[in-house]
Amino acid sequence: MPRELPKAYDPAAIEDRWAEYWVQEQLFDTRAERFERSAARSSTAAHPFTILLPPPNVTGRLHMGHMLNQTEMDILTRWRRMRGDLALWVPGTDHAGIATQMMVERQLKAEGKSRQQLGREAFLERVWQWKQLYGGAILDQMKRLGVSVDWSREYFTMDENLSVAVKEAFVRLHEQGLIYRGAYIVNWCPGCQTAISDVEVVHEEQKSSLWEIRYEVIEEPGTYLTIATTRPETMLGDTAVAVHPLDERYLHLHGKRLRLPLLGREIPVITDDYVSRDFGTGAVKITPAHDPNDFVIGQRHGLPSINVMDETAHINENGGVYAGLDRYEARARIVADLEAHGFLVSIKEHTNNVGRCDRSKDVVEPRLSTQWFVKIQPLADQAIAAVEQGYIHFTPDQYRKTYMEWMRNIHDWCISRQLWWGHRIPAWHCLTCKQITVARDTPSSCQHCASIHITQETDVLDTWFSSGLLPFTVFGWPQSTADLATFYPTQLLVTGFDILFFWVARMIMLGCHFMSDMPMPDGSERTLKDAVPFRQVYIHALVRDADRQKMSKTKGNVVDPIEIVQRFGTDAVRFTLAAMASPGTDIAFSEARTEGYRAFANKIWNSARLVFTNMNRAAEVGLTVDPSRLLTDPVLGPSSPIEARWIVSRLNTAAAEVNQALAEYRFHEAANIIYQFFWGEFCDWYLEIVKLRLDFGENADKTATQSALATLIGVFESALRLLSPFMPFITEEIWHALYNQQAPAASIALTRYPQPVAEHIDPETERQMKLLQEVIVTLRALRKDLEVPERELVAAYFLSSENIDRLLIDNADVIQKLARISSIDTETIWKLPSTNTRTAPDFTVGVKYEKQIDVAAERDRLTKKLEQYEKGLASAERQLGNAAFLAKAPEHIVAGLKKQAAEMAVLRQETVAALDSLAAQV
Repeated sequence: MPRELPKAYDPAAIEDRWAEYWVQEQLFDTRAERFERSAARSSTAAHPFTILLPPPNVTGRLHMGHMLNQTEMDILTRWRRMRGDLALWVPGTDHAGIATQMMVERQLKAEGKSRQQLGREAFLERVWQWKQLYGGAILDQMKRLGVSVDWSREYFTMDENLSVAVKEAFVRLHEQGLIYRGAYIVNWCPGCQTAISDVEVVHEEQKSSLWEIRYEVIEEPGTYLTIATTRPETMLGDTAVAVHPLDERYLHLHGKRLRLPLLGREIPVITDDYVSRDFGTGAVKITPAHDPNDFVIGQRHGLPSINVMDETAHINENGGVYAGLDRYEARARIVADLEAHGFLVSIKEHTNNVGRCDRSKDVVEPRLSTQWFVKIQPLADQAIAAVEQGYIHFTPDQYRKTYMEWMRNIHDWCISRQLWWGHRIPAWHCLTCKQITVARDTPSSCQHCASIHITQETDVLDTWFSSGLLPFTVFGWPQSTADLATFYPTQLLVTGFDILFFWVARMIMLGCHFMSDMPMPDGSERTLKDAVPFRQVYIHALVRDADRQKMSKTKGNVVDPIEIVQRFGTDAVRFTLAAMASPGTDIAFSEARTEGYRAFANKIWNSARLVFTNMNRAAEVGLTVDPSRLLTDPVLGPSSPIEARWIVSRLNTAAAEVNQALAEYRFHEAANIIYQFFWGEFCDWYLEIVKLRLDFGENADKTATQSALATLIGVFESALRLLSPFMPFITEEIWHALYNQQAPAASIALTRYPQPVAEHIDPETERQMKLLQEVIVTLRALRKDLEVPERELVAAYFLSSENIDRLLIDNADVIQKLARISSIDTETIWKLPSTNTRTAPDFTVGVKYEKQIDVAAERDRLTKKLEQYEKGLASAERQLGNAAFLAKAPEHIVAGLKKQAAEMAVLRQETVAALDSLAAQV
């Protein structure tokens, strides 16, 4: 049966089919048992290569950042699988506590309902329903992109087994004294109505005001102390004013009292080294319940903490007459009242950084709140040591420094969130003794006083707490499983800089802490080296638009990857991202580049059709070649044609370079090497030359034809495997067609990736072929300059060394075909016009060709040119002869005129010579 491909390459016709096939056939499912059997059979067993997908939010949709991340992960996973490693890529989604709850609450609001009306249980049922309907969209998009993950292991961070593991982690940390509950200042989002972590706060610079307010000194009526603040509404919660103990301006006020404007409350003047004498007035209002620094000062001085805002950032009952007002309404009213009562000294323009919630974009309010915290320092110390001791490496290396700086200045981690959707904290409050019981299973009574009047904590855990446990919980922790023994630690994490602190650092801390207690598979103690969650962290670049602007909905420059895929095909988009993915450099995504790589895919398709045509013609005359002969031992020698020895050498060189580039995450280099080999060397050169050897006539040398066909098919099949991790769809389609749908494996992704064979790399042949290519390119350029018609053959003459003469004679048929040359002469003494020759470092070549021209028409053309040059030369010389002009004109103008005059003089001389030559021909 002849091998066939449709005439036109249409990615839409093949990509969905193969994407579905890979999932249905479970080709990328990976089991620990395979590794155990392999290890039992051989001392050179495959190594596990485990990689974890950064779990996208269950609310998410694919964007270009996801596309880049998943393209790089898929290339690496396919490559490692084809190298023989036991490659496992684990997919899943995060329950995204805040984002998902906001999404469902928005739906309820549209129905005129609220979660409070539904109640907790009914609301959670509603969220699960939403998740079933809409929560898998981003994973469905991943399947369409053909990523080679193990879909049988797909997880959701609220799955029952993961929930048990999260509860176990919390209880263990609590038992170890590393989780505590207390009232501290947290970042409070009024929109989400929950505490959020430092890394969930986005700071932006904005213009604001600095209000100076005077507080009356009670002991000295009519005397005032002036303070400066950027948040006058918080003065409702002031409990002191602080000055630096050495500030001479305020020595007389030490220990005295002030009257809080508008409310009349008495507050002390305190001294503290924290106060800057240079900022504002040098006197600072202290509001312990609404500022983290004030809270610390308040703790030092035993000050009360007065919370004046509720969960929605409205003034509460502690705000007196301002109760019920939004914080900004209260600000305006307070400022007006201060001015009316003579307390407002001045309002100055001021620029400061304002923190906003990364999700809701609301301005974050520092707020005193009772929360659950992880005592982070012991965990951070291990995480720092893991990187310092080289057990975890960052690429690019610059992120190692960023990570270390953050870890060394880390604060305790607030892990409680005031949400209903999430892992509910396993703690129960006793209504009798007011103590807290933390337990793995729901207790029936208080463990402190045995009272049955207990209620569970309403808060849930921070989403990043559960996702930080994933590298080991997805493999069965806290149980000791075969998966955990085989696949932990994972080998690589590919992610973006934006979650370096959200997720990466927390995985390192939690992995080092919990897995240090898990014995090694042989029962020995696990050291820090094997407790880390991954060995390598590759931080990929940011995808920007073609003008290198950050993509945003506000700018209207967001590129939808699904729409781009529909236009150009998945393979072209993947190859575009890979070809631009240089470590540490952002990608300026260009549709023009994508269109170019769509043309590359088309080139591959057409080359396959050419190969199949020759295979079919060979079969007709009884010549067959088994494609499974993968060029591991090619029958090549000094007598083999140069193009065969060259293309085999180039294939092995390319394989070596691509394998090295992928090992170092230089995706752009690997992609460009493959592109140059497939298009530049295989298609543009080898395919054109090998046509000379594929003679299927009756009198043909069948042995030579069979050898050429074997090399052609072997190299082509290997090139498909070389390209497969980058363009999996087109290579899968062509590979199966190459084997006439009887391939030796279920997928090209399950075959071996080309590895370099040292004895097949032939530098001398590559040098000779490079010289031959230079000869052909020079002849082509010379023909073009002389405007030789495409179909017309011309004789070529060479002056070169004896070695090069031998190369030219031995490969005369190649030169004649590719350069459209009728004959090659390396011996005759010849003389040609200089316009008919070209000189390269190793040879001089000329062609014998006289262009037939219309003398009259050419004379008219040259005459007009001569007039133009003479006019330009006269103009330039006239200005250069004008002393007044030269005295006033800028230096660069004069220099430009001199250059113009010189160029015009040369062009005039050449044109006159050309006219004289025409006259001699008449």
